[in-house]
Amino acid sequence: MKIAILAGADSIHSWRWVEYLARRGYAIHWISLVPFAAPSPVNVRTYEVGAYPKSIVAVLRIALRIRQILREARPHLFHIHSFGTYGLIGALTGFHPLVITAWGSDILLAPSSPLKRWLTKFALRCADTITCDAYHMRDTMVNLGTDATKIEVVYFGTDTLKFRPCLDGAQVQKRFEIGDSSVILSTRRLEPVYDVVSLVRAFPLVLQKVPEARCVIVGDGSERQGLMALAEELGVAGRVHFAGSVSGDDMPHYLAAADIYVSTSLSDAGLAASTAEAMACGLPVIVTDSGENRSWAEDSVGGFVVPVQNPEVLADKIIYLARYPDTRKRFGAYNRPIIEECNNYYVEMQKIERLYERVAHGFEVVTC
Repeated sequence: MKIAILAGADSIHSWRWVEYLARRGYAIHWISLVPFAAPSPVNVRTYEVGAYPKSIVAVLRIALRIRQILREARPHLFHIHSFGTYGLIGALTGFHPLVITAWGSDILLAPSSPLKRWLTKFALRCADTITCDAYHMRDTMVNLGTDATKIEVVYFGTDTLKFRPCLDGAQVQKRFEIGDSSVILSTRRLEPVYDVVSLVRAFPLVLQKVPEARCVIVGDGSERQGLMALAEELGVAGRVHFAGSVSGDDMPHYLAAADIYVSTSLSDAGLAASTAEAMACGLPVIVTDSGENRSWAEDSVGGFVVPVQNPEVLADKIIYLARYPDTRKRFGAYNRPIIEECNNYYVEMQKIERLYERVAHGFEVVTC
């Protein structure tokens, strides 16, 4: 089967998706609005069709370019990752069967303006099948007028072979001179929506009760310099370590070096991939009460669910877990099977394969 995919080459989710399909023998035509920084896998042909468009004329020009690619490639279906710009461009190609995967804010923030709402509804109408990784996202799309029967909940999934307990975190501990400290880890991007500032503000309170604690913040983004300055201002710069971007291969070792995982996000779609990875590694998690976190990270059983933008409550929960290692171990052991059974990358990708077969055989390919 030939699959055309329109997705950002800068997305780890897209790479994992394409790599799986390529290993399974699908012929992939991967189209991106951003450059490919790494060689593509076998069975994958890549296309860079221009930077993010800043005008409707540029949108139409890119859509025409992609339509020509689709005419030449003649895929059995066209799959777009995310609504917004990608979804609009893909919908304008007029290709069917069309699958679109919602990512989160592309749908949840769609009603924020009349124009965004209209453009999103247009792409929703054009899609033959839609996938998302959260039931509240499905409800939002239904409220936007989408037929519920063409929406399927499929999780991005976690590679439970790669992310597992008992990995070696010694090199990470050595890099930051952590020693026997209690290590609190955040792996969300340093952007406003992930509110890492609340974790930095919580840390002076943590150190009052657990002076040996250390915080490792993995990731990069527009707020990095401001967060580093805040840590200096609060007097915790020596205890809060900014690791920068970390490769997918190195991430399991950072999780292995940690005792507690924290996500302070203001908004999530379903279960964030970073939280699922921590749970798969057997870590207790402290997450904000956003998205569907409460459905995955059971409060006081697998960790704690805390209010958004509340450093004081966050600090209290970190202190509690830092003081009680047996509780940390029990919470972490509870989390691992949840991911194995309900958020397993290999199981979720098998669902996508079945969806592809059903969609491809249920439609006649149409290129307008």
